[in-house]
Amino acid sequence: MKTHHARSTDFQGLPFTLETGKYAKQADGAVWCRYGNTVLLATVVAAKGEAPAEQDFFPLSVDYIEKFYAAGRFPGGFLKRESQPNTDEKLSARIIDRPIRPLFPDWYRNETQIIVTLLSHDENADPRVAAVTAASAALMVSDIPFLGPIGAVRVVLKEGHYLINPSPELQKDSRLNIVMAANRDSIIMVEGEAREATEEEMTEALAFGHEAVQPLLNLQESLVAQVAPVKRQPPEIKDDSALRNFIEIFVADKIPEALAIREKLSRYAAVDTIKAEVDARIKEAIEGGTTFVEGEDLEKTTVRAHKIFEEILKRTMRRMITEKGERIDGRGPTDIRPIWIEVGLLPNVHGSAIFTRGETQSLGTITLGVGSDEQRIDTVVEETSKKFMFHYNFPPFSVGEVSRLKAPGRREIGHGNLAERALKPLMPSPEEFPYTTRVVSEILESNGSSSMASVCSGCLALMDAGIPYKKHVAGIAMGLIKEGNDYAILSDIMGDEDHLGDMDFKVAGTRDGITAIQMDIKIHGLPREVMERALAQAREGRLHIIGEMERALPAHRPELSPLAPKLVTIKINPERIRDLIGTGGKNIKSIIDKTGAEIEVQQDGSVLIAARDAAVLEATIALVRSFTDEAEKGKIYEGIVTRIEDYGAFVEVLPGVVGLLHVSRIADRRIEDVRDVLSIGQKVRVICVEVEPGGKFRLSMKPSDFERDFSNENGEEEPRHERRSERERRDGDRDRSRDHKGDRRDERSPRDRKHHGDAKKHPKVG
Repeated sequence: MKTHHARSTDFQGLPFTLETGKYAKQADGAVWCRYGNTVLLATVVAAKGEAPAEQDFFPLSVDYIEKFYAAGRFPGGFLKRESQPNTDEKLSARIIDRPIRPLFPDWYRNETQIIVTLLSHDENADPRVAAVTAASAALMVSDIPFLGPIGAVRVVLKEGHYLINPSPELQKDSRLNIVMAANRDSIIMVEGEAREATEEEMTEALAFGHEAVQPLLNLQESLVAQVAPVKRQPPEIKDDSALRNFIEIFVADKIPEALAIREKLSRYAAVDTIKAEVDARIKEAIEGGTTFVEGEDLEKTTVRAHKIFEEILKRTMRRMITEKGERIDGRGPTDIRPIWIEVGLLPNVHGSAIFTRGETQSLGTITLGVGSDEQRIDTVVEETSKKFMFHYNFPPFSVGEVSRLKAPGRREIGHGNLAERALKPLMPSPEEFPYTTRVVSEILESNGSSSMASVCSGCLALMDAGIPYKKHVAGIAMGLIKEGNDYAILSDIMGDEDHLGDMDFKVAGTRDGITAIQMDIKIHGLPREVMERALAQAREGRLHIIGEMERALPAHRPELSPLAPKLVTIKINPERIRDLIGTGGKNIKSIIDKTGAEIEVQQDGSVLIAARDAAVLEATIALVRSFTDEAEKGKIYEGIVTRIEDYGAFVEVLPGVVGLLHVSRIADRRIEDVRDVLSIGQKVRVICVEVEPGGKFRLSMKPSDFERDFSNENGEEEPRHERRSERERRDGDRDRSRDHKGDRRDERSPRDRKHHGDAKKHPKVG
């Protein structure tokens, strides 16, 4: 039975506790992490024994799982239990994976699984950031070799102040928002977004976050001191010097020649040819009686030879850069590959663009929709929706491979999320542009930083669609090669430079600042000045790319794509919403059936209308107005008499909108009985002469009223020739006090009733 240990500290005003030996004791390492009222369980298990000798990769899997009960909620949808990880869970798993993966020793290849589960959620204690520290602690207390500890924090710049792990409310409208992981010596991983932050602000944020992480490292080291785990040891190292010398002599001149081939697939073919020749030479030597590694047969020796070959290949490429300043494709450290751009190439798409940089090519497309097209998000952390989304696809043909097509994996989701962060800050507000927007990047060819090419193609496609997108946004991937005390920062890295280098640093932004950043570092102790230089060099490359984009499309199209749905938002009186919808949705369904438009009604009276063309849009607006418009003083209507009373008639001038036509306003002459001139269902031409507070209004059929100019009247006094008799005024004032449905008692004098007929002949309602 494992002994229980716990250590705690105050972190940014909240208690942060790590416990082990009490929960999930059969895992190789398990830590119960409590941060405020957020509780996480981090576990790690690794296969026992030595990994197979022929295995040339590290099978690490990282999962982050959020339980809805953690927030006292039921899962949404039909199935009331958690199923596949949602997008946010996959992105959180990547945040854990990226800083942890490079910290396992090279010799360790055992299958390893890390699972972090959210058990209790406190919105003021971000579980997705604390999960990195929890996973690191689980590895530290296990027997699995791990070069930690690491910790993670969220850094926010708001109103000139840097904040660590602020509440969601404080994160709103921030200038900069990043998650970063670090160890004692350096920053290992960065992921985040900004509103055109400067390079200096980003550098300060990283330094601020690195300092803030230190208490989390102290806490883990204190726990490890209590647990004192015994770590697994590397296998016995066999002497392979003879095999290494044999290979190095054979490939000394061949590898540099192969690396000098600029076209990727031809270069790969040349490298594979050399590797096959090495295999043939080794087989020939062993069959001739040569023994390279004691106790190993041809198969095991060949596996070892492949590892040595990869090491030589990596070392050769790195030395070409650091010692000779030569990159694989002949560029200098700051050079950007040739760029060509094509916009508007898909005739039936709302917006499209091709962005090609070297051997990386992205096709960006735009689809515009309405509110019903928004992405609904239902997670433990939040319930919301997205009007802007970016999806990234990476088909196998883009790298010349044959592979089964499957759902987007974590890499695709992560790249799409990075591009979305880069472009979103420059999107117009929903008030300016109420459309739902989907950007899709199809990678047609890939050799380095397809995510940054996606940023460029996405931006150009947005502008091609005629969206009022504010500025050009471009992305660039930076690399780092460090050999001893020598290092080189590379702009616009290729796939080989990413794979064999020490840093993958992606920066996206405008001419004025950074909008998104992602960084993964594979080495320890990266000096701050190197980071500052990388950011400055990235800005130079970004400005060069923006210049090429501006030449292709200087600004967004002046008009929205004619293929896009016509969209408008009108406001109605919220009290008229039920009139628009009708009983059982009868009215709004009738409008949709007649026009084919989409209509969405908000509680504040906003009505969003989307139609296939301008004519349908105008017709839909008119129909909506017909159900929701209110009477306007001085406006003429063709109405229908719906009810007749002794004192006048009620006329429906708009659907559901009824006004009073007083007997004194029916004609310029005296009318004894309303029924002598009007009947129910009769169409009449009337003008609105008075609108009372609350919406009630009075109508007139008198020819003289049609000649009046109501635009300059304040409603307090009528022109002299239109003044009513004292009796008419008295009757009108008395009627005004009644409700228009006539549900009050008839308060006229017997004398007045006599002039309007026998009351028994025309009984009142109510």
